Amino acid sequence: MTVSGINVEVQDKVLTISFDKPEKLNSIDRKGYRALGLVLRHAAKDDSVTIVVITGKGDFFTSGNDLSQVMDGSSDIEAQIKEANVIFKEMVSALIECPKLTLALVNGPCIGIGATLAGLCDIVWCSSKAYFLTPFTKLGIVPESCSSYLFPLILGRSKANEMLLLSQKLSAQEAYNFNFVSRVFEDNTLDSHIWPAIRDFSELPPESMKISKSLIRMHEKEALYRALNAESEELYKRFTTEEFANALVSFVSRKNKSKL
Repeated sequence: MTVSGINVEVQDKVLTISFDKPEKLNSIDRKGYRALGLVLRHAAKDDSVTIVVITGKGDFFTSGNDLSQVMDGSSDIEAQIKEANVIFKEMVSALIECPKLTLALVNGPCIGIGATLAGLCDIVWCSSKAYFLTPFTKLGIVPESCSSYLFPLILGRSKANEMLLLSQKLSAQEAYNFNFVSRVFEDNTLDSHIWPAIRDFSELPPESMKISKSLIRMHEKEALYRALNAESEELYKRFTTEEFANALVSFVSRKNKSKL
């Protein structure tokens, strides 16, 4: 089943959410965020699901936020931004609150919201062809999805600042070296090793996994929500600034030139 570029499949005890909008490099719009939040809440209540896998179809994990809606010339852009902010926060909250083990299976480039959502997952594995990029300052905005808290915690302050402040890429090998991912795999091992391992893990006692996860997460939940609320407030402000508008035009212009 695919809704708003979000594909959902259930096999045995594994629910797989795939970003599936290849014509836009799996970018995510407001409808996609809403669908993602609904699926995560459904998975939380589904006793037949033990593991939630988040991945991408094709070559990309996701290219991040679909910026076309911001540039569609709508006369009520402020209302759109306010609505998107609410939907976005609800989706991130659904991921924070999900009691099932969440595993980001990063199959390719993981940009913006993709990288920050991966940071929120319990486990992250990535393809050797993947990289992580958070071009927030290039767009004149700020970190999102609790990354202002989680990235320094996971990567260390200096490497996190390279990503969040300088918009520098993190390669698959760097991601492993800095503990952002716990496995780097070759694509030809997906069917032979990676998915079989995930299915094996899904057979672990579900209540034990759920309680163990809640014990691990309870120490950071307050900090996650504090970061999410502060980031969302600043994002809302940034989206209405001239600096963001100029940065967005410059970003899109560079992107279009690179296609020529």
